[in-house]
Amino acid sequence: MNAQAVPIPEGHHGVTPYLTVAGAVSAIDFYTKVFGATEVFRFESPGGRIGHAELSIGGTVVYLSDEFPDMDVRGPLTVGGTPVMLHLYVEDVDAVAQRAVDEGATLIRPVADQFYGDRGGKLRDPFGHVWWIATHIEDVPPGELRARAEQQFGGEQG
Repeated sequence: MNAQAVPIPEGHHGVTPYLTVAGAVSAIDFYTKVFGATEVFRFESPGGRIGHAELSIGGTVVYLSDEFPDMDVRGPLTVGGTPVMLHLYVEDVDAVAQRAVDEGATLIRPVADQFYGDRGGKLRDPFGHVWWIATHIEDVPPGELRARAEQQFGGEQG
């Protein structure tokens, strides 16, 4: 073990999403076009599949790989969906949502102003991952947030 190595690599912040997809090269292209991702690293395994890639999206590192069913590594399209949603703040949520749809994403919940101070919407990318994309538009104090939630949900909060 190298005594010089830092325990948490620079640019990593606790939890790092690791996305598995069928078609990692296409996914890298999609995330670059739609979310402004920057490819930091790519390792191609024998046979041309992406064994591991690192992207920077909004200053956060996201790992990505192709599917490797022989190692029980499968993406959401193969397993029938995902229970995980990724949240991404962007400068212009309307433009990003439109770009995502233009590039093959499915809009699940249209972009709209939310009671808690964001403008956001939900989409499924062409690889089966679900994203909530948002732009923060208003700072809402806690008391006002509770009042808006009660109005939005009729007093039922979870």
